[in-house]
Amino acid sequence: MSRSTRSATQTRDRLIGAAIEVFATEGLQGATTREIARVAAVNEVTLFRHFKNKNHLLQAVIERVLALQAETLSQPEEWTQDLRIDLHHYAQVYNTMLEAHEALIRMFIGEAKRHPEEAKRVIQEAARPWREKLIAYLQQGQQRGTVRPDLDPVPTVDLLTGMLLAGMLRRCAAPTPLSYSRDCYIDTAVDVFVQGVRATHTAIPHPETAL
Repeated sequence: MSRSTRSATQTRDRLIGAAIEVFATEGLQGATTREIARVAAVNEVTLFRHFKNKNHLLQAVIERVLALQAETLSQPEEWTQDLRIDLHHYAQVYNTMLEAHEALIRMFIGEAKRHPEEAKRVIQEAARPWREKLIAYLQQGQQRGTVRPDLDPVPTVDLLTGMLLAGMLRRCAAPTPLSYSRDCYIDTAVDVFVQGVRATHTAIPHPETAL
């Protein structure tokens, strides 16, 4: 790589990093290319040499965030077939990704009506492979008899990720520290979830025979 190419790449990376910072603090509407250039320590003309407009810069930010999210979630599968251990591992990894991008996730939730496709990509797309692994895991659990056969694994997984997202948003938005820790919340969410999905082998008497 030539010196000029390396310099251009570094400048582009600096602009994307600055855009992530400004978008997270000012929102998509409030962020200006002038402020992004200032944070990146370049002039606005340089910004426009790399990115045609703010929307093009936004797309570059989304690609960068998706790559970082995917990297966080790219841990190898460590299924032990113990439902609680495996779901707790999943919850910890997913929560790490949420916390690493909390400011941008919160911003895109707020911008969902104006930028629905961008919000969907940041909030859902990077986690899709990890989500699909958990869906497959629950389906296998149904075949083994450890997961309730009457559950649809797709919305079941979304319930768990929804609990984790809600917990992260609540913790970060609370004006004072909550009475419980992050780990306590994750443990409780996983415990409630496991109790709901675990198969029970206790026979349920028929109403007529129970009389």
